[in-house]
Amino acid sequence: MNTKEILEIGDQYLMRNVGRIALAPVRGEGALLWDADGNEYLDFVSGIAVNSLGHCHPAVVDAITRQAKELIHCSNLYYIEPQALLAKMLVEQSGLGKAFFCNSGAEANEAAIKLARKHAKLKHSPEKVEIVTAWQSFHGRTLATITATGQTKYQKGFEPLPGGFKYVPFNDLDAMEQAVSATTCAVMLEPVQGEGGVNVASRYYLEGVKMLCWENGALLIYDEVQTGIGRTGRFLAYQHYGVEPDILTLAKALGGGFPIGAMLATNKVAEAFQPGDHASTFGGNPLACAAALAALEEIIAGGVIENAAAVGVYMQDKLRKLAEKYDYVKEVRGLGLLLGVELAIDGGGIVNRCREKGLLINCVNGNVLRFIPPLTISRQDVDRALWLLEEVMDSIKE
Repeated sequence: MNTKEILEIGDQYLMRNVGRIALAPVRGEGALLWDADGNEYLDFVSGIAVNSLGHCHPAVVDAITRQAKELIHCSNLYYIEPQALLAKMLVEQSGLGKAFFCNSGAEANEAAIKLARKHAKLKHSPEKVEIVTAWQSFHGRTLATITATGQTKYQKGFEPLPGGFKYVPFNDLDAMEQAVSATTCAVMLEPVQGEGGVNVASRYYLEGVKMLCWENGALLIYDEVQTGIGRTGRFLAYQHYGVEPDILTLAKALGGGFPIGAMLATNKVAEAFQPGDHASTFGGNPLACAAALAALEEIIAGGVIENAAAVGVYMQDKLRKLAEKYDYVKEVRGLGLLLGVELAIDGGGIVNRCREKGLLINCVNGNVLRFIPPLTISRQDVDRALWLLEEVMDSIKE
């Protein structure tokens, strides 16, 4: 089918829960994507930070193919070899103690919320239930995780929302100190807010939050669904700061393009979950875990994280130099290959014009251009992307 035919069928039969762009990708390889009409795109969205190795990486494709011939799914009532090996790898890389697997970032954050509350009830009191999150955060689309999300636009129309959540400005330690109390069971933060505008936490802030949690018997949860697995130039973003969490969540890049989520916790905190407390039918299935193992082995041993760090610095420097040309650019910020350019104008037009020229980027919060290319991206591809972006921004300037 061509793009027009795919769009017509989609418009007729798909719910309008997503503001879909008139683009129908059918094939991808590395940083390149082709649509149903044969048009080529340089993909700096990478499935919203999912395809960290690029599209259809051979190691991931081979692992999925092999596993699909052996065992696709079985119940979590049994021990699953790829799941056990994946848990071991994540624990070793994260410094935490135990892993739980699910299918998405929202599910991972749901698990983290449940574990934090169960732990508080067991170790402290039934009243210790409150979870503090940040404004402009994004933690998922389930009822609990949109409530944890500090953006009312995602909550509108889904009331009544679950209780027990409180919000404070990001990077504001004084506000956090006012919010955390004896009834706080956890603070949940993203080290870099991706959907909120690529806002980077300061070391001072995370160190202070950790101390507040310790003083009040609360747990520190890092949502690393977008920042984890090499995106920021370290395996986990928190490793830039050295401020360790009690619970950590992952998804997006974990499966190399295949759906899988994970929630990690220290051994002491993980003890709060006992048989029957929480589960997932499909979570940690053999196929997903085989894909994740292959992706992680490539990311850890293949120089991918080092590339993300080096090319991230290169791209951020190039973006800063480019930004100097335009008075409507307010700031360039980010870590590794999670980069944002804040504008004084709406960014939607720039995104659309870039797509017309063969460059895929996206815009968050209406005015922050977000760049989340594959972690394998080259300097040459960065140069090409920024050349196309400069053409578009020059037309805006004129």
